[in-house]
Amino acid sequence: MRTRTAQVLTVLILTALAAAVSAAGPWFAFASQTSAAAADVAAAPADQRSVSIRQITHINGDPRATVGQFAGQVRDMLPLPAASAENGLVVAMSVNRGSQNDAMPVAFRDHFCDHVQLAGPCPAKPLEVSISAAASQRLGLRAGDRVTEESSITSPPLTFRIVSVYTPAGPESPYWSNALFRAQVGLDPAFTPIDTFAAPELANPTVTFDMPVPDALLRGDGGYDLAAALDVADARLGQSQLHLVDNTAQLLTAVAKDRSAVKTSVTVSLVQVLILAWFAIGLAGRYTRRDRRGDAALLKLRGATPLAMLRLAWGQHLIPLTAGAIAGLPLGYLTARVLAGPVRDSADQRSALVQSIAAVAAVLVGGLLVLALLEALAQRLPVVELLRQITSSRGDWRSGLIDLLLLAVAVAGVYQARTGDAAGGLAVAAPALVALAVALLLARLLARIADRGGGAAVRSGRLRLGLTAVQVSRRPGTDRVFALVVVVVAMFTTALGGWLADREHRAVRSAAELGAPRVLTVQATNRTVLEQAVRRADPRGKQAMAAVVDTTHTPSVLAVDSSRLAAVARWRPEFGDISALPAAVADNPGPASLPAVTGDRLTVRVGHDGDSPAVLWLVLQHEGTGASTRVSFGVLGPGDQTLSAPLNGCSAAPGCRIVRWEVTTPTDRQGRTSAATFPTAVTVRGLAQWNPDATVLDAHSLADIDRWRAGTFGAAMDIDASHGALRMEIDENPSGSTATDDQVWAVDEALPLPIVLAGPPPHDWEFAEPSLQSLGAGLTPVRVAGTAPALPVLGSDGVLVDLDASRRLIGDVPAAGRFQVWLAAGTGHGLIDTLERNGLSIVDDQSVAARAGRLGQQGPSAGARFVLLAGATGLLLAAATIAVAGAVDRRTRLAELAALRVQGLGGRAARAASWAGSAGLILAGLAGGLFAAVLARPLARTSVPPFTDGWAVLAPPTPLSAVAVLLAGLVALVVLGLVGWLSVLPLLRRLREGRR
Repeated sequence: MRTRTAQVLTVLILTALAAAVSAAGPWFAFASQTSAAAADVAAAPADQRSVSIRQITHINGDPRATVGQFAGQVRDMLPLPAASAENGLVVAMSVNRGSQNDAMPVAFRDHFCDHVQLAGPCPAKPLEVSISAAASQRLGLRAGDRVTEESSITSPPLTFRIVSVYTPAGPESPYWSNALFRAQVGLDPAFTPIDTFAAPELANPTVTFDMPVPDALLRGDGGYDLAAALDVADARLGQSQLHLVDNTAQLLTAVAKDRSAVKTSVTVSLVQVLILAWFAIGLAGRYTRRDRRGDAALLKLRGATPLAMLRLAWGQHLIPLTAGAIAGLPLGYLTARVLAGPVRDSADQRSALVQSIAAVAAVLVGGLLVLALLEALAQRLPVVELLRQITSSRGDWRSGLIDLLLLAVAVAGVYQARTGDAAGGLAVAAPALVALAVALLLARLLARIADRGGGAAVRSGRLRLGLTAVQVSRRPGTDRVFALVVVVVAMFTTALGGWLADREHRAVRSAAELGAPRVLTVQATNRTVLEQAVRRADPRGKQAMAAVVDTTHTPSVLAVDSSRLAAVARWRPEFGDISALPAAVADNPGPASLPAVTGDRLTVRVGHDGDSPAVLWLVLQHEGTGASTRVSFGVLGPGDQTLSAPLNGCSAAPGCRIVRWEVTTPTDRQGRTSAATFPTAVTVRGLAQWNPDATVLDAHSLADIDRWRAGTFGAAMDIDASHGALRMEIDENPSGSTATDDQVWAVDEALPLPIVLAGPPPHDWEFAEPSLQSLGAGLTPVRVAGTAPALPVLGSDGVLVDLDASRRLIGDVPAAGRFQVWLAAGTGHGLIDTLERNGLSIVDDQSVAARAGRLGQQGPSAGARFVLLAGATGLLLAAATIAVAGAVDRRTRLAELAALRVQGLGGRAARAASWAGSAGLILAGLAGGLFAAVLARPLARTSVPPFTDGWAVLAPPTPLSAVAVLLAGLVALVVLGLVGWLSVLPLLRRLREGRR
């Protein structure tokens, strides 16, 4: 060892590299699995991180006892910590508004006032309620008003006193995960104290017990099987007539897939690194054995036993191998800590430590066994053969048979990969097996070319080329070094390509899911407030755009301010023509808008035909705040008449627009109204405002049939605008099977509404005109102005509409949707501050870079990082092997070249021959490795691993781009070339000095 320091140090480094990666594998796997699971849990919606137990019950005058008994029963049956559970009660009720009732459940919820922003006091007494801001605007009610609700037409109504208006403080938090306590088909619930449920009208509520599942259980820390525990609990709860609502299945599946992806990637990479390490150690032993051949011959001449000879040879390897393994343990731990973070769970720490020690032991024991086998084979040689400097042949039939078997394994792996038989085991290693097959074939081809080309070059006088070829041809082990370089370069290229493709895939998905470089999720009272706030904050329309995402309906709808779409959105070709929607909106703008209403009183000239009593209503909406105002002109008498009514909420700029007319029956004793009955006809002949005085609707606008449309809630009213007035007549509905609609809507947007459709049309469109249910009450007719394979945010199925057009069509009707503000790249905090000053509350702030970073914690991305680490380690193993070969050959090469100099070889030719062999071997191996990597992609059908949550809206990028191949080739050339140059540098120096 003292006389062969360079070889010993190289073997130590080689072993330390392999041991470090082997030790890092288990630590990396456990840490990445935990990080991936934590990322899945953090990204999952609140309802997937919570469980709810529900039961329809009957309250016998004591709601507190009912809730307490229910909660105690659930706690005994649910195998989860319930410290943060929330109890609740809810009854489905509605507010009567003519032919259409607004659903507004009445609910109680533990700690309600701690999770909302209240405009007014917290309800504390029976029959006191707090209603949402959206309900307040829709119903026109404020704190101090009263609201009457009923659970059905046969049940008596119940009147509540509104004491405050609430806005959820954290609508995405687990507290609001139960859909019963959010708006579903109508308005948000009205919240009241628990004692209110002592009222007989609320005696049959749904009682709920909602609790967030601890993150540790969702992650599966310590091997806990949450799904199995919840299945057992569901069976127990079902026996007591309790219903478990468990939405964690999708999240748990994603966590399990992430853990499996990390485990598979790390395991396959470790196996490849181990095989490469054993092969490299064997090559190092084979090269250093040349220096020990004389030792073995001398020992044989002195009569040493085979065991003594093996112990002497083995001892020279044991010390550097053991030292390298010991050094690799802490180095591997630190590497995993840097790449994946710490392993926090104590059970995982113990498992990782044991597995890392076992992996390092595999490197050490496997290396020693390989070296022992090589030494045993060498001891079988006679003394004469041991003293030869150049072996008589490069191999025998055994090496050919081994190569043939390895080729058969590679063919089997490629077959499994191409047939999709991932369970076969070899498919996951198919790219490496292709590289191995290419390396073996090219190694034999290189040997033949060097044999024949070298001799021909020498005979023709091209000594530099001839000596280089002879060096490659006659040196034992050169073909194996070449094969190793080909394999590791191919593996590194494939790993680098996969890592770069994974980064691109995550960035593409993040941009597609967000739609813009940065997206704010905001709270606003309605769509009008959202749109106006964004337009005031960014009047030029270059930095911000309002958007509303509705995924509760089918198809899902994305409403955007189409005039700003091109400036703000991050658009892709898969989303179709970005100008399709703006162009469709501009080409068919619809009728000119009616004059804005800004007065404080309205006067209508109207005629009433029919015997049924009727009340005429006019609904208006403020264009700045979106607040609705419902004006009643009272009960109509027979014949023509002029009626007047006060108007509140429209005097502030920019005033109100007319939304619709309603014709209902007078209010009965219980506060109910309904659509007027047949035969009833109301004719509006003119509408004017006071203060300032102005005509709002004249004969021309009333007689324009394009300005008016019937409702689509039920049997529509008949509309006639042929006589300079608007005649609205209740349709005859003798069977009563269809509800009668009492509404006539003002039209200031073209119908059908233009849309861009992604995916196949809904099945309903096959038998009826295209329409959407998500834009207000009833159906809204639409026309397809463009199609696309996918749309931002929505994915491969959905509809893109103009926000302003849809806002006008919706009017004051509650519509589902998540309010967003899309921001262009480079938007500063000043604009966000302006948005908040204009009435928007920022709930969430996401960027493409941050979202891509979170996706990078998923299993496939973590696996790609470790595969890259393994590929880089393989490259360093090859470099270390080249260093060993150079150190061993240096003395022999110096003697050979010195002898050739004596025979007349020129100095320049000698110096060129000293480094050209190594350079040619490295360059040939580099080219072969890049070729093998490129060939493996179509043969093994490699692809970017899919996301574990199943997202596959856009096609993944190619797993091996031209950039990846060039970059990998450059890195490999620098690493291998530098090591090769350093290995021949001492030889060049001695040749220049003329010393042996």
